[in-house]
Amino acid sequence: MGKITISTLDKMKAAGEKFVCITAYDATFARLVSDAGAETILVGDSLGMVLQGYDSTIPVTIDDMAYHTACVMRARPQSLVIADMPFMSYTTPEQTMAHATELMQAGAQMVKMEGGTWLSDSISMLVERGIPVCAHLGLTPQSVNAFGGYRVQGRTPKEAKSILADAVEIQDAGASLLVLECVPAPLATDISAKLDIPVIGIGAGAGTDAQVLVLHDMLGLSEHTARFVENFMEGQPTIQGALKRFVEAVKSGEYPREEHTYT
Repeated sequence: MGKITISTLDKMKAAGEKFVCITAYDATFARLVSDAGAETILVGDSLGMVLQGYDSTIPVTIDDMAYHTACVMRARPQSLVIADMPFMSYTTPEQTMAHATELMQAGAQMVKMEGGTWLSDSISMLVERGIPVCAHLGLTPQSVNAFGGYRVQGRTPKEAKSILADAVEIQDAGASLLVLECVPAPLATDISAKLDIPVIGIGAGAGTDAQVLVLHDMLGLSEHTARFVENFMEGQPTIQGALKRFVEAVKSGEYPREEHTYT
């Protein structure tokens, strides 16, 4: 696998080829994920839960994200590396620019932000200044308190229409990728078909252009997992084998299956 860029992912979407995203937070796992053939690595604020022991992503700071992004980049992965902008790190234009710059200077090749159309101006500002953006709709974990828990989004016609409208506006603002989390599979399939940019799903069915899982979830290390998680360590003697199995399952269409999706 050569060095993956945004253009690579655009070409894969156009060709109908699935690609893979896996989280990583350090150099060792970044190397293993890249070697397994995952086109993208997400340095996720999920590190707050799987590394730091919190019950949500909210306590994660921009310093945490910059540190772990730098660790990942020392592995010199072939994967495109996306870094999460943590909770309340992009509430004003000035704050957004400063924190996105910090992550890019730590080595990230794209930043990810959770939210709908209210992010459009921030996305445009970053993209105009050379910072690629991945947007995130559906269940956005930083808003878990507003949602009243980790609940599926987009189940009513009104909610589905709103998510689709957000997706179109975010694309128009300049986002290069979109993550859809915990939305009904038909909605995710519809959005993926209507957008020109690649859509990465998690708990969003098989109709998206890519799939992402948290590293610790897919390796069976998490105490509690969502419906969409599969333990890819089962039947595999090594972590490397589990990572490759996940990559193969996504690309072949074997994962996700019906039992991993919401209706």
